[in-house]
Amino acid sequence: MILSHLNQVQLSRRWSMSPRTLERWRWEKTGPRYLKIGGRVLYRLQDIEAYEAAHSRELG
Repeated sequence: MILSHLNQVQLSRRWSMSPRTLERWRWEKTGPRYLKIGGRVLYRLQDIEAYEAAHSRELG
């Protein structure tokens, strides 16, 4: 099964950061786009990848 959405814990593991950081980013209206469905927060994989691409830096 291919995941098309990640929850807060899954994304925090992907990025090796605290889930609380993602909570703060949502409160500050920064970070990747997210969905809130029935009280659950989900991040679409396409939005995560777009956020990663927008924040990538070249070395050198």
